[in-house]
Amino acid sequence: MVAKGYKINIVGAGISGLIAALVLEKEGYTVTIYEGTDRAGGRIKTDNYDGYQLDHGFQVLLDAYPMARKYLDLESLSLQKFLPGAVIFKDGKKKTLGDPLRNLSLLFPTLISNIGNFSDKFKILKLNLELKRMSIEQVFSSRETSTLTYLKEKGFSNDIIFSFFKPFFSGIFLEPNLETSSRMFQFVYKMFGEGLAVLPKSGIGAITDQLVARLKRSKIHFNTPVRKVLEGKLILADGQELQSQYTIIAAEVSDLIPDFKKESVMWKGCDAFYFTTPKRIIGPPLIGLIADKAALINNLFYHTSLEMENRGERELLSVTVVKQHHLSETELLKKIISDLETYCGITEVAFLKRYHIKNALPQLTNLKYSITPEQTQISPTIFLAGDHNLYGSLNAAMTTGEMAAKEIFKHINKGS
Repeated sequence: MVAKGYKINIVGAGISGLIAALVLEKEGYTVTIYEGTDRAGGRIKTDNYDGYQLDHGFQVLLDAYPMARKYLDLESLSLQKFLPGAVIFKDGKKKTLGDPLRNLSLLFPTLISNIGNFSDKFKILKLNLELKRMSIEQVFSSRETSTLTYLKEKGFSNDIIFSFFKPFFSGIFLEPNLETSSRMFQFVYKMFGEGLAVLPKSGIGAITDQLVARLKRSKIHFNTPVRKVLEGKLILADGQELQSQYTIIAAEVSDLIPDFKKESVMWKGCDAFYFTTPKRIIGPPLIGLIADKAALINNLFYHTSLEMENRGERELLSVTVVKQHHLSETELLKKIISDLETYCGITEVAFLKRYHIKNALPQLTNLKYSITPEQTQISPTIFLAGDHNLYGSLNAAMTTGEMAAKEIFKHINKGS
């Protein structure tokens, strides 16, 4: 049978589904993607709203991700660079901590910051060198514990842990207690050390747009949720049955396959609020971290400190909440505005939009860096993709999409 004659379907037009489609297209196959929402990208989306571009939650791309370098045209994304550091709000004061070896402007602020002690700063440099020497595979085969335990075992003081590491990585891991696997910490820390945190000029959704634009033969059906995936067919939410010789599920599998034995994925969520302000209290592109325990907000960032494709007249500020709460939206908004004034001295904010992201990151343990093509197969014609099969990141989403596509090649070649 010629390549174009196979009915290959993908459930979900997130990053893993798009990568799977691109890999299949490269080998001459035509793919149909069924997406339950009105556009592609999954969690990687940007809205143009009231003159501003708003990402679905504060997100960055780490340009050292191996799969991003493999599958993205990074240059055409017009990547805007964050400075390698953070502004820390603690005890009514604002202090800057950064990597002066990578940006000399951060040397003096870091030396006078009084965040951590000299031993902590030496240990940070030592950890940078240690992780640079390790391969990614070695990182993911290292002893696994919590990030908090890992940092304590490395000898960091409570001051640097709770003033810097905790708010910084809580914003990345979307949980406030550093319970995330130490392997994930080591991987992310290594990626920060080997590259930069960046954002496309037109927002994080530009990554999705670029991947979709590269699909030449495949078709994406939007607003077309799939209800069930069975051997040889898909059943759509409207009851329509479609033939499918091979299916990649790039979504939560337990919702689609009856009696699927693998446990359902637990997800971590967050709240992201966007505001406009008349001025920035952090000038350069540095993330702001709130280290006071009583604060509900975890981190903030002025998106207008970067060059943006769409920006209004005022400064654009995002605020991220990762702590659990039982506040209504009105109460939550009031608390955030109070926190901004109390802990950061930020006033005159105008609320723009809220994103409540229920399934922001998968909550996983026993993390593995990669997966073999064979491990993506769960039945004769059904394969899995998505970062929830490895670890929560763009890199993992791309890896699993690639591996699922490669396994389909093998099955087709065996049968031809």
